[in-house]
Amino acid sequence: MTIKILLRIASILMLTHLIGHSFGQNGWKKTKDPILKEVGKHMMGPKFPNMGVFRSMGDYFDGYGYAASVSMSLFVIVLWLASCAITPANNFLNNVVLVLGIAFLVMSIIEFLYFFPLAAVTTLLACILVFISWYMLINNKA
Repeated sequence: MTIKILLRIASILMLTHLIGHSFGQNGWKKTKDPILKEVGKHMMGPKFPNMGVFRSMGDYFDGYGYAASVSMSLFVIVLWLASCAITPANNFLNNVVLVLGIAFLVMSIIEFLYFFPLAAVTTLLACILVFISWYMLINNKA
């Protein structure tokens, strides 16, 4: 497989992750599960002062989710653009691909620890493809 194909597959994996994340993030308040409803009620209920604003834990949860969506969107775009910029001895691209691989590795570990396996495995697969691409780039297999 070529570097271009590997990076595009990684981009599509992260796009899939973004779509799933977005549905989950936007649906957490609409659950029918009585336990989750009760937790959501407590998260959205009391607002407290923090750094000059009044927010609830639910507000912070939403904010983190939206920030994660922006980050994943950026990952999708950068991976796709990187796949279009494959040239021999492109040190900048090599570094960008390496940084993305490291970011995906850390993100996958966090997802395994705090979220659920589907998200973590999707990011881990993208991570592996990115590291393979990076290895091919530094060994001039472009």
